[in-house]
Amino acid sequence: MQKVIVWLSSCLFILNLGIGSSIAQSFESEPGIPLDSTDYNSLSSPYHSTLTFFYNLSEEHYNPEKSARTLDLSGQPTDNAVKLAIKLKQVFDGRGIYVRVNDIPNEPNYRDTLRNNQQRYYFDTQRLPTVFLEKVGNEWKFSSFTVSQINELHQETFPLGTDKLLNILPRIGTDVYFGLHLWQLVGLFLLLLLIFTSHKLFTFVVDRGLHYMLVKFGYGHVAEKYLLPVARITSIYFIVLLLAIFIRILQLPITTVYWITLLLNAARPFLVTIIFYKVVDVLSIYMTKMAEKTPSTLDDQLVPLVRKTLKAFVIIVGVLFILKDGLQVDIVPFLTGLSIGGLAFALAAQDTIKNFFGSLMIFIDKPFQVGDWITSGDVDGTVEEVGFRSTRVRTFRNSLMYIPNGVIADRTIDNHGLRAYRRFSTQITITYDTPPELIEVFVDGLRKIVQNHPKTRKDFYNIYFNNLSSYSLDIMFYVFFEVPTWPEELKTREDLLLSIVRLANELGVRFAFPTQTLHMETFPEKKGLMPIYGDGKEEYQQKLSQFINKEIHKGSAGPTS
Repeated sequence: MQKVIVWLSSCLFILNLGIGSSIAQSFESEPGIPLDSTDYNSLSSPYHSTLTFFYNLSEEHYNPEKSARTLDLSGQPTDNAVKLAIKLKQVFDGRGIYVRVNDIPNEPNYRDTLRNNQQRYYFDTQRLPTVFLEKVGNEWKFSSFTVSQINELHQETFPLGTDKLLNILPRIGTDVYFGLHLWQLVGLFLLLLLIFTSHKLFTFVVDRGLHYMLVKFGYGHVAEKYLLPVARITSIYFIVLLLAIFIRILQLPITTVYWITLLLNAARPFLVTIIFYKVVDVLSIYMTKMAEKTPSTLDDQLVPLVRKTLKAFVIIVGVLFILKDGLQVDIVPFLTGLSIGGLAFALAAQDTIKNFFGSLMIFIDKPFQVGDWITSGDVDGTVEEVGFRSTRVRTFRNSLMYIPNGVIADRTIDNHGLRAYRRFSTQITITYDTPPELIEVFVDGLRKIVQNHPKTRKDFYNIYFNNLSSYSLDIMFYVFFEVPTWPEELKTREDLLLSIVRLANELGVRFAFPTQTLHMETFPEKKGLMPIYGDGKEEYQQKLSQFINKEIHKGSAGPTS
């Protein structure tokens, strides 16, 4: 900060070197044209009235009574004319309004064609919209409305009672050093001292007070990384405000005030833009904390999108304010052209806009979230990221698919990740020579396997002997798993299939597959290929009980997972 102050002070001295001892003049005379005494008192045109006003208030030709003739005092006491003229000159100087006489029309019957052909001349419609010359009879004068506003304008230009310093500081001395009066140099020193003290005080309060409070409540990392930079930039913003208020009191040469005012006016919206840009980071941290508390992972992807959008909005608005308030650029034509260009851009980038609104619909409707397994047309995989333009899906081939949000928002989406249960359906085929009693026991054993497994749905499953196919007896095996992910589903499916195979081996059930069987006569010395089954259902029930007891004992030894 000290470097900034030194730089500002150096710039002020450099700009004032060689200026001379003249007080700030808010105008420049037309070069090459000698002006006689009549020109300094004429009110015949906007040009002459302006020249009369400023010329007679310059230090070398100080004659405020002549300058006061340019005021239309209708309804105003004439004894205040000189004070009002001086105050109006101070308003021009304090606001850094540089009047170029060359640009002022020298026409006695001048009319403002942009404002209903009124016989008025405005100096600066943005910074001084109420100050204008108006033809009164055959003379051009500052309008009676302008005169009635001078005290109010003076108060706005020199707020906080700083107008009184204009009468106090000049008493210090008017000797000229480095192109400035002694009172201006003293005022400049006091201004720099005030800025330095204010910055140190504000920084001390922020660094010690705010940092202590945030660390006490457990937000030390946020304070160090985000809030302290914001507070320090805010301190610089307050310093810029102080400069904008107190620099006017010094009544520096108009060229200096003009450029300083331009710089300060641009610095204010620039600093505000930086502050809000940093505040977006703080806000995004809060949104991230809130998103972590929700079960959905989609809002975790929404936070970066909102952060980028807010930052872009802050930059655009900040640039517009810098152009309008800082550089005094009329942004109305720019906004008009932007609207027309925006229409052309919208037509050219309609796919991008469609994708943007598609992403908004995804975030609002939440058809899926990060980590879900989805199927949509040719898309089949796990959602990895939902971006501003597209959604990234990791396929089961481990490849990445980028689907435009406008496309995926219009499609039918099958979200496997939102399933409460995962279905497993298959047909268990056994041979035709299996006795009915054994089929009943085998089906009953399949049901007990499902009932005893910790990750199967117990209130709904279907296991029935339901078909006689061309080469097998078919048992429908239709169950649901209570597992969140596909790997766990595969593991549970493996556990069930292994249990089914063990049960079949225990009971002597043979699985069927498409075959052709050639039956031959059984020889006495050789056993036949046909299996020899037990005598009845009781034997099969006994074997089933033994198998279930083994499974239960096996499950108690360790969870099947």
